[in-house]
Amino acid sequence: MSDLRAVKAALATQTIETPSWGYGNSGTRFKVFAQAGVPRDPFEKLDDAAQVHAFTGVAPRVSLHIPWDRVDDYAALAAYAKERGLTLGSINSNVFQDDDYKLGSVTHPDPEVRRKAVAHLLDCVDIMDATGSADLKLWFSDGTNYPGQDDVVARQDRLAEALATVYARLGDDQRMLLEYKLFEPAFYTTDVPDWGTAYAHCLTLGEKAQVVVDTGHHAPGTNIEFIVALLLRAKRLGAFDFNSRFYADDDLMVGAADPFQLFRIMHEVVQNGGLAPESGVNFMLDQCHNIEAKVPAVIRSVMNVQEATAKALLVDAAALAAAQRSGDVLAANAVLMDAYNTDVRPLLAEIREEGGLHPDPFAAYLASGRQERIAAERVGGTQAGWGA
Repeated sequence: MSDLRAVKAALATQTIETPSWGYGNSGTRFKVFAQAGVPRDPFEKLDDAAQVHAFTGVAPRVSLHIPWDRVDDYAALAAYAKERGLTLGSINSNVFQDDDYKLGSVTHPDPEVRRKAVAHLLDCVDIMDATGSADLKLWFSDGTNYPGQDDVVARQDRLAEALATVYARLGDDQRMLLEYKLFEPAFYTTDVPDWGTAYAHCLTLGEKAQVVVDTGHHAPGTNIEFIVALLLRAKRLGAFDFNSRFYADDDLMVGAADPFQLFRIMHEVVQNGGLAPESGVNFMLDQCHNIEAKVPAVIRSVMNVQEATAKALLVDAAALAAAQRSGDVLAANAVLMDAYNTDVRPLLAEIREEGGLHPDPFAAYLASGRQERIAAERVGGTQAGWGA
């Protein structure tokens, strides 16, 4: 796409959903690090998310995580978000932080534990109804640590039964987004370890079941853009969980570890229609900002996604197709590399200024003094976090 007007128009359609938990305290298996100014409840998380949207102009939705974001009145929470120019996005379930789930949740050998897990998932659909959210995002830590620990096929049968029960509860305009992860916390088998397993379950369920690609959930060296292309071809890519990894599920800022990979992913998105609003692809962040300040880190991630998207839009599709048809390997690669090596920051700065925003959202937020104000104001109470 070489027409800059078309590039700018396409960038204007992209929105990025930020995670409520990205604004709270987080850490590793060893330690959760507290920071000054961290929100103490879901309402203050929305206040922070509103700042990200105000400075970037492209982050109008916020994912919730239940029970981390449990409130008495979800309609009131949705109204609070609307007052701040936001909507509530995907509802993320949590069936991995309860002692009962040590051997699994929806795949647990004990039917009583499975019923408890399914009840939570159905409760999340009720919350979707109350908030107007369209997406239920499911990630299961279920799996085994040792050979022989449980029957692999029986666990898949239990998973399929649970998913079918929840799928039947969805409304006409609601979707189920099924996430996969290679390993951790289960180490021998994971019940939804890869895109193929997630895709197979989604095919059985129906069109409202879509796959989530978390960029940190693959084995080293995995060609994630190939997975993205296949899921787009099958119209089963429901959402991304954007983050970066060096070794495992590091949940670092997107683009921090391998910006070229992020570009390659976004190239397949652009090439295969995934950027169009009608595709339904939700560009979500899923990150744990362990040592960096929360709001600035989220802003940086949003900007990184925008930059990768802009570069992908600059790929000369006609020249690429011609090189591919003629079998010119070097020319085809050069087309991609020319786009990747383009400095798109001036283009994005221009787009922001045309929209009435500061050309550098990250610098503008830091200069606003808000980070220092919330550190002084949010004193007392219990900071939000995921409690590891």
